Amino acid sequence: MWIAVLTIAGIALAAGLVLSFAQRRIPAGDGDLVEQVNDLLPQTQCAQCGYAGCRPYAAAVVEGTAAINLCPPGGDDTIRRLARLLGREALPLAASVEPAVAVIDEPACIGCYHCRNACPVDAIVGAHQFMHTVIESECTGCELCIAPCPVDCITMRPLS
Repeated sequence: MWIAVLTIAGIALAAGLVLSFAQRRIPAGDGDLVEQVNDLLPQTQCAQCGYAGCRPYAAAVVEGTAAINLCPPGGDDTIRRLARLLGREALPLAASVEPAVAVIDEPACIGCYHCRNACPVDAIVGAHQFMHTVIESECTGCELCIAPCPVDCITMRPLS
């Protein structure tokens, strides 16, 4: 019994050492860089950059088909981190993407919770059957809360 346990432990240790050595010797591929870029993005999956989510945008940035300044939720800090990682020049946020914030017409809100469930950053607060409001400092302006609202009480206001 112990011989089997020690044999398996020895095999696992040897495999671990071989994998550790291989990881250090094999150069990182583009997939790793895509993951590093994706990790720097805010993960709001808002599609404001023109891509379906943060991962496709990260792949496009690494491929060079997308600029590093298309992410309003990430803002200037994310652009600087991406520039540093990729060895590119930091650019100002693209003018085509104007930062905005969601605003709820509170008297019209029926407290249905649909907007709150759609918000990827939990910027909407309120209880079921009571009015909701947006925490402006947390809102990324992704507009994902607008479509599910059954009473159309959510609008976007430019962030100035």
